[in-house]
Amino acid sequence: MQLVNLLEKMKMDNLTGQLDALCEQAAKRDMNYRDFLEEALRTEWTGRHQKGVEARLKLARFPWVKTMEQFDFTFQPTIDRKVIRELSSTSFVERGENIIILGPPGVGKTHLAVALGVKAIEAGHSVLFLTLESMITRLTRARTENRVERQLIQFVSPKVLIIDEMGYLPMNREEAGLFFRLLTRRYEKASTVITSNKSFVDWGEIFNDQVLATAILDRLLHHCTTLNIKGESYRLKEKRRAGMFGPPPKKAEVPKEEDEEKDSSS
Repeated sequence: MQLVNLLEKMKMDNLTGQLDALCEQAAKRDMNYRDFLEEALRTEWTGRHQKGVEARLKLARFPWVKTMEQFDFTFQPTIDRKVIRELSSTSFVERGENIIILGPPGVGKTHLAVALGVKAIEAGHSVLFLTLESMITRLTRARTENRVERQLIQFVSPKVLIIDEMGYLPMNREEAGLFFRLLTRRYEKASTVITSNKSFVDWGEIFNDQVLATAILDRLLHHCTTLNIKGESYRLKEKRRAGMFGPPPKKAEVPKEEDEEKDSSS
């Protein structure tokens, strides 16, 4: 049986397409059998891994693909790069820990969330990206169609669930209850990444129920890393470069006692 036929039967399609080039390189480098076999298997694994990454990227439904290398940390110096490096290792996924990214609009919260999702995909994990509005819409529709359980399973199954834009629109009690059920299912089993423009003290407004907000935060923050970005919007930065806005407003000086009081209350 010919070698190509054997490779096809073993579904080693990546190696099949590059076999001639590998044999030619092996001859030029005078490789022994063991080294050639290692190179051949590495070629097959690399191809399979890349196809797996591409497939998981499609399933993730990112609005766009942004990497950590593309993030401008010099523009957002409040972000601790050591923390980002640790999160980029995706060990938080193995531990089922959560990430919450807080900050005003335009500071790069979604970029960081997507970039961490891409890292998780490259590490072999399944990821799903949803805005909070889209997720609640799908859960509410599922409830009216008597298929909430099936929809919850779809949201629970990914190893990383990214929920973007928490806080822009408030939820009613029914929607908040569905969200609570989802987080309870994922608690200590899978990682949830949330971006929000609201501080934790304002989450009672999001869920229209302070008690429920406390229960949700209790589950999210139990095993969680919080990133609090304090900076200017990237979009406004670009407009200033184009001359559409003046320089950023100067921050008002705050007396030391008042500043310390704010820090202790945050």
